Amino acid sequence: MISKKELELYFHIPFCVRKCLYCDFLSAPADDETKAQYMDALIRETRERAGDYRDYRVVSVFVGGGTPSTVPENLLENMLEAVGEGFELAETAEITVEVNPGTVDRGKLRRYRQAGVNRLSIGLQSADDEELSAIGRIHTYGQFLETYYAARECGFSNINVDLMSALPGQTLGSYLGTLEKVLALKPAPEHISAYSLIVEEGTPFYEMERKGILRIPDEECDRLMYAKTEELLGKEGYHRYEISNYAKPGYECRHNCGYWRRREYLGLGIGAASLIENRRFRNGDSLEAYLDHPTGLREELQELTVEERMEEFMFLGLRMTEGVSVSAFQALFGESLEKVYGNVIKKNLEDGLLEYRETDKWTETGGRRLALTKRGIDVSNMVMAEFLL
Repeated sequence: MISKKELELYFHIPFCVRKCLYCDFLSAPADDETKAQYMDALIRETRERAGDYRDYRVVSVFVGGGTPSTVPENLLENMLEAVGEGFELAETAEITVEVNPGTVDRGKLRRYRQAGVNRLSIGLQSADDEELSAIGRIHTYGQFLETYYAARECGFSNINVDLMSALPGQTLGSYLGTLEKVLALKPAPEHISAYSLIVEEGTPFYEMERKGILRIPDEECDRLMYAKTEELLGKEGYHRYEISNYAKPGYECRHNCGYWRRREYLGLGIGAASLIENRRFRNGDSLEAYLDHPTGLREELQELTVEERMEEFMFLGLRMTEGVSVSAFQALFGESLEKVYGNVIKKNLEDGLLEYRETDKWTETGGRRLALTKRGIDVSNMVMAEFLL
């Protein structure tokens, strides 16, 4: 029997209640009719694409946005039903839906669970209501608590909580207060994503920064927040497995790990990206065009060269604290890691930004590995850029 290849599915739901001030994602508010039309188009795309992937087994599904939980639950159920009908879905598949407090209740969460959703990602960002207001969030910390405990009551035993640091008006003390409140949840979340605010061009925050009226913590405070995050979460049994992600043992986000390990994935919906057989492509951003012809928006087809694949292997793999496998590089590209990147590795080893680690865990993530040091993580973008050939 021929073993099927592993595939991840990503669904983009581009709707939200209100655009946050830092958000540069492809998302916007919409009326119920538009949401229904979009979900119908998404189901059509799912069914039409499925025939091209008969030799794959879907190991993870991630529904992101936007805020997927702004869509009526029956439409999300219909979408997941289309996945089960068109694709071979592994029995152990991880199925994640992103939700925001204030957009779900027990009834909706119960329907998600019945539809096969087994992981939730809840966007908290901060436990301080003033900080939430300053970044344009629609909810309060109290509403987060309602959502979190409702999810537990509905049977969700794998929950991620999203946090942000370096927010306007935020201090080290207030950020640590958020961490402590999240860790005090009973039971505590299985996974925590902790990202530092990045001011992106085209957002209200970018214009505020340009005008000199955006007051955010300085770089030194930002790095201290990152360091304290690892320290506090480490004491509570969380493993930092990626630059911004922490998990209890066995609860690492399998879908995102697939991205960093270059597993093949198919993106569905407007703006969704894909990686299939070393080809990258994406759907266009036009909602109107997508509603009219959901399989007609594919663009930016890129056949990756060997050098580009090597680059991706390095700068994606180095995001994970386990680093990149020396033997996997050799097996994939027929050349040793040291032959291709010897000078870059030597320089960063000497600077204390990279290190080799030995392990007897010979799995897809085991063996001798090259990884960022703690100092290297602080300047990870600079280190990763050096692996561009």
